[in-house]
Amino acid sequence: MRARLMVATVLALPLAACAAAHKPPPEGEQAATTRPPVTAQPHADDPELAQYFIDPAHEPALPREKLISLLRQRIKYVFVIFNENESFDHEYGTFPGANGLYSDGGAPRGAEATPGFRQSYVDPATGSAVWVQPFRLGPQQNATAMDSADHSHKGLAAKLDVVDGTARMDGFAQVEFSGKSGPAKTEAEIARGRQYANLVMSYVDCDTIPFFWRYASRFTLFDNIFATEDTPSTPNAIAMIAGQSGETQWVKHGAAGTSAAMSGTINGDSYDGVGLTAGVPVVDDPNPFWGSQFDPNDPRVEPSSPAERYGRHGDAYNVSANLTFATVPLIAMGREIRTTLSGDAHPETNQADIARDIPAIEARGDAPVAWRWYQNGYDREPTDPPGEATHRNFVAHHEGPQYFGYLADNARVRESLRGLGDFFADLSAGRLPAQGGIVYVRGGFGNLQGLQTPIQNPDFPAALTPEDIAHIRAAKAGDDDHPAYGDRQISEAMAARVINAIAANPGLWSQSAIVITYDESDGFYDHVPPRILSYGPDGLPLSRGIRVPLLLISPYARVHAVAHPEGDHNAVIQTLEEVFGLPALASLPEEREALAAGDSPEFNRFGPPGFHQRYLGPRDINSPVTDSLLAGFDPARLAGTAPPLPGSYATIPEKVVDTLPHYGGEGCKAIGITPEDVRQGIASDPPSGFNSLPSTLPAYNGPSP
Repeated sequence: MRARLMVATVLALPLAACAAAHKPPPEGEQAATTRPPVTAQPHADDPELAQYFIDPAHEPALPREKLISLLRQRIKYVFVIFNENESFDHEYGTFPGANGLYSDGGAPRGAEATPGFRQSYVDPATGSAVWVQPFRLGPQQNATAMDSADHSHKGLAAKLDVVDGTARMDGFAQVEFSGKSGPAKTEAEIARGRQYANLVMSYVDCDTIPFFWRYASRFTLFDNIFATEDTPSTPNAIAMIAGQSGETQWVKHGAAGTSAAMSGTINGDSYDGVGLTAGVPVVDDPNPFWGSQFDPNDPRVEPSSPAERYGRHGDAYNVSANLTFATVPLIAMGREIRTTLSGDAHPETNQADIARDIPAIEARGDAPVAWRWYQNGYDREPTDPPGEATHRNFVAHHEGPQYFGYLADNARVRESLRGLGDFFADLSAGRLPAQGGIVYVRGGFGNLQGLQTPIQNPDFPAALTPEDIAHIRAAKAGDDDHPAYGDRQISEAMAARVINAIAANPGLWSQSAIVITYDESDGFYDHVPPRILSYGPDGLPLSRGIRVPLLLISPYARVHAVAHPEGDHNAVIQTLEEVFGLPALASLPEEREALAAGDSPEFNRFGPPGFHQRYLGPRDINSPVTDSLLAGFDPARLAGTAPPLPGSYATIPEKVVDTLPHYGGEGCKAIGITPEDVRQGIASDPPSGFNSLPSTLPAYNGPSP
């Protein structure tokens, strides 16, 4: 039986009414809303949760400066589990208390008031519009694994469908059908297009990702965080540490790529001569300059990915320009910045756009802050043969620091770049920085535990053969939640292992904050229109992208709460700056100058008439368009008037983590949560003949939707 709908005494106060603010205010203006920054979630059948719950409506209203001061006293480590490609509505669209598909978080909301809820594509077989709307995928549809939607820069812009400055959020179905049915539009292509036009509108819940929903219920879920850039993964991997994907470099030097010498062999392709790198801002998925055929080091010290292409058709090169603007690792160097940068092998080019930032950071006299970026496959992993680093799990275009020469081309800094196995080894051996620091954790193409996609219904989308099952498991073994190659329960198992390892160390847990978030949406439908803050040199919306999930876990986090402040990856950066006392990237001389120069006729012309490019660079200073994650911390716990949450409260038993499907496919029952569609009695079954793996198992696409 699903969780009770009655409200327990400890959660007796109802949610504050949440206004459905579907149309964002004009760029740069304060969003109009009646909801408070944080609201309680409805009751869940979780006695341990009830023990720790404090209603946000009863919390002390501490000044921001006081909260930051308390945060600095309590938190020494911030861990960022940085996952891949999920929109908020796709994973949390029916999460109780959140602004989702069927509720604004406080009250039910109908389809007519939900942007893009019903949308259509034109089927060439009939010439008529076919209407689609959101539907649930669960264990009966093997929902832990599905195929990836269109998340190209152009595709995402078309999905947003920006008219008069407002994203209508109604282009998802048509973009998927048009792109997946192809120009020839054969019968097979049309069948695939129909499947994708439905797939993009799907969503999952606690039966499919029970660990993530458990964390969201026990701690704080943010429901107003967006991708920094309206692009695929690489620009947002860069934005996670820079708050931008190259807007500063564009303003200073123009958008074109650079000609550079290249040589060597990567993945069987040989390069020699001069080639052209991709331009800025980065809007596609080029691989990092460092470790590519353009890397001037011989031998190259940064890895390439054996599963990725570094060139296209022999004459166009899928490699980013060397990035040279400020990042979190740069400001973290503090007063030792010149010493740290002395390890840079090519400072004259690598530091081209931080020349004035360096003395500004040094003059502050801040103590350096240690940081690490652990990513699956970066170096030798425990699953590799002895003495060999295969890099087979490595997704190079997800490795944010590898795009910056003053980081990746710097012998003093490269020690901070490590594999996923190193995270667990370092934690176990006590090798995390003793003084605290910033730790990013990323998955990859495979997983280190040997977990396999759980096939819960062998008769979906049809009677699966052993070959089908083997194919699915080979194609969906990744642990970073990316639909193209990952499995959702393998991914949440990886996150659980990280959180369990932290929580098992009382000294570490008591000083930690953990953020789980995503780079971008994979192009899955979300109903909340992002503010359009900037346009790129192609004239398409650049920032922001589609809403993504973000969870905050900490001994000092709010319990069973939904936080509503608006932000993107800059919100994470701003939080790091608040915790560690670092200067805002946007306050540095080079970035500040670029932000001012961007609001000029030269750059405003890329937007619609009258638009001002005020955000061509980082925006990690608190303002009406962006906030940090401060709302997710409990003032009483920070102040010491309520006890911190124990590590056991965040822990999921190892046996549960290792057993797929998690909770036997009955995750909602196990964690005591009733999804919003179930609570309202809304039927949301998949369309007849639906196939959630239209590219992996194309034989089952069928002749009709």
